[in-house]
Amino acid sequence: MRKYGIELLIGGAAALLLFLAYIGVNVVPVLLLVCLGAGVAFASKGRGRLAAMPGKNGRQLPVSSTFTFESIGGQDRAKTELVEALDFLVKREQIAKLGIRPLKGILLAGPPGTGKTLLAKAAAQYTDSVYLTASGSEFVEMYVGVGAGRIRDLFREARTKAKKEGKGSAVIFIDEIEVIGGKRDGGQQREYDQTLNQLLTEMDGIHGNENPRILLIAATNRKEMLDSALLRPGRFDRHITVDLPDRKGRRHILGIHAANKQLDSSVDLDEVAEQTFSFSGAQLESVMNEAAIYAMREDLEEIGKLHMTMAIDKVMLGERSDKETSPDERKRVALHELGHAIAAETLRPGSVSQVALSPRGGTLGYVRHQPLQDQYLYSKQYLHEQIMIALGGAAAEEMFYGERSTGSRGDFDQAVGIVKHLVECGLTELGIIDSTMMTPDRWAEITSSILDGLMAETKERLERHRDVFQLSLPELLKEENLNGSRFRELLAQNVAV
Repeated sequence: MRKYGIELLIGGAAALLLFLAYIGVNVVPVLLLVCLGAGVAFASKGRGRLAAMPGKNGRQLPVSSTFTFESIGGQDRAKTELVEALDFLVKREQIAKLGIRPLKGILLAGPPGTGKTLLAKAAAQYTDSVYLTASGSEFVEMYVGVGAGRIRDLFREARTKAKKEGKGSAVIFIDEIEVIGGKRDGGQQREYDQTLNQLLTEMDGIHGNENPRILLIAATNRKEMLDSALLRPGRFDRHITVDLPDRKGRRHILGIHAANKQLDSSVDLDEVAEQTFSFSGAQLESVMNEAAIYAMREDLEEIGKLHMTMAIDKVMLGERSDKETSPDERKRVALHELGHAIAAETLRPGSVSQVALSPRGGTLGYVRHQPLQDQYLYSKQYLHEQIMIALGGAAAEEMFYGERSTGSRGDFDQAVGIVKHLVECGLTELGIIDSTMMTPDRWAEITSSILDGLMAETKERLERHRDVFQLSLPELLKEENLNGSRFRELLAQNVAV
């Protein structure tokens, strides 16, 4: 991409000189600056290339990937699918006998932080390939043709590097592929379209008998945004979903990141895995790292159970803040959180992990729940219970203060979101319906009907456990924290049915 950098620099410098000369400014100092800039551009030649890492003298070198599949936890199914696809690149003689066409591209799709980049690095190691990487945003420029030119240079450099290092293949990894591979609208030609067209051309130019072979691996968080021409067979032949890890996967990931840390005997990683439902691999790594930081702050050599609990809260909700609340506010917040906890524990016994009265992130208090088991399908009854848990805080405030506060806004947003999910899944009185055809008035009507009914039911449930508020409130105000076991002890003392 040196030629593009030079052309852009010369064009910009010329335009600047003409403008300065036009307004009567002495351009001699500017000429000196232009000469200096040109020298810097030539000295850093190759800097615009999209290979992985800067090497000596500003040149770009491919990454020497030593990252293996064994280093990745929680993605057993994705790893199995990927290894099977990579075997088409490794077992050349076998696939040639069977007449199998080698794969040209593999698409990794899934939420952020699930390990897509790590899988691409491990793929390069598994196939003993040169590894080059770029993100989709690196191809986007305001100048026409630059992105397409960078695509050409990237594939050309992959072949050159592989030959130079004596490798039989090269892996090109493009992250954020949706930036350049988004759906084309059929309107006026855009720079993005030129870049995508060049990528499609390069992929069509990958042949099974060429040496070195090129394998393109791309990652996206939004597969639905990709152009159909990019997804068809013959380009991205394999689409591999890299999803959030299940409990077993979370335990594996935690074990990997705990290998170089000293854990106290009180730390149970199985319990941590249960409490971190819906956490990505990146978040789990952050949990272990933050727990180690908490231990370091106390000059301890081992990470304790409390450190792990604090780390989970920080990753989930953010760092504790210094907000100072009045006694009346603290009491209201405590009752609000107890409302959530009582609703949750009576609907799903054993689900409350912690009730906390401490500002963290944007909240003044919180209840941390732990699912009894990972769940991916939800019934109407389950979602109604989830709404009641969300409304528990506002219901408790109405019980003791006769009105709600602004602290319930987030809870109401969650409840309305669940109602929308119920409608879209055909789990309301409306039956199966296209939600896009509903008017705002109809949305308001169905939302009000569901939430008002569940709010009345939540209040009735909390009233039956009013004594639990009286038992728990003083301790929560004093300690600012009730763990799940202690809260269940207080709940068990309630004689009401």
